[in-house]
Amino acid sequence: MPDDFGIERAERRDKSGRGALLAALLAFVLGAAIVSYFAWTGDLQRFLPSRSNPPATLDASVVQSERLLDEDPQAPASDAPERRTEAELSTVEARLAMLEDRFSRINLQANAASGNAARAEGLLIAFAARRTIDRGTPLHYLEDQLRLRFTNAQPLAVETVISFANQPVTIDELTARLDAIGDQIATGEGEESGWSRVRRELGEIFTIRRDSAPIVTPQDRIDRAKLLTRAGRIDAAISQVRRLPENEVTSRWIADARRYAAAQRALDLIETTAMLEPRRLQDAEGNRVEQPSPLAEPAESEDAPEADDASEIATASAQ
Repeated sequence: MPDDFGIERAERRDKSGRGALLAALLAFVLGAAIVSYFAWTGDLQRFLPSRSNPPATLDASVVQSERLLDEDPQAPASDAPERRTEAELSTVEARLAMLEDRFSRINLQANAASGNAARAEGLLIAFAARRTIDRGTPLHYLEDQLRLRFTNAQPLAVETVISFANQPVTIDELTARLDAIGDQIATGEGEESGWSRVRRELGEIFTIRRDSAPIVTPQDRIDRAKLLTRAGRIDAAISQVRRLPENEVTSRWIADARRYAAAQRALDLIETTAMLEPRRLQDAEGNRVEQPSPLAEPAESEDAPEADDASEIATASAQ
């Protein structure tokens, strides 16, 4: 009985294996038949990749070159790179022109800044020289700076300032000397020259005054001269002192006051030169300042004020 059961299981296993093999053979035969049918009808190309389409990884420039060659078969293959090179060169030239324009504007701005800085430095030098002159102290390094920056533009003004700085006179000193002149006139100790005494005596022989006209005494003139001197009106103070009895003290005071006034006018001219001089101003290295002053007006005359001021300084120095 058990032997019959084992034989039956073996027969079933053989039948299932033969069935699977028969099914696979039928599937293969059926697939071959289907492929043969589509190949015979021509529909098999729809299921295969087309050779006419370019690969997805093809470069766009190569595709464009092939299209150009297809349109114009006579054109050489190197035209596309040449056109691309010409476009790149034109772009580079445009960028270079833009850079040159920027560099030129930067250069102009740098020159303007350098010129304005040189004018500002010159103006500071002039201010420092004025303070030194007012204090009655030597110029020291300012003398070299004045010569370097302003000699080419205002040589007479520079020499006037330097000469006065070597023998300075201050406002306080001039005022104190006026007090001394008043004391000498009051006590009669001042030595009046002979010709001055003759003129004064002749003038006192006949004196015609209006009733309303006040009598001006020498002390009144000295007081006026002191007020004018403290106010910086040196020329008006000199006019008052010249009406006093002439002697050596008053003559020396007038000479020193004229020197002081000439030095102040020279400093005014140097300061104006630092701000407005268009051509002959120099910087700290002795180079000419080419940048025009932002304060200068084109309609103004450049040389006329300079000539007038220089002539005034020369006249004051000669006196």
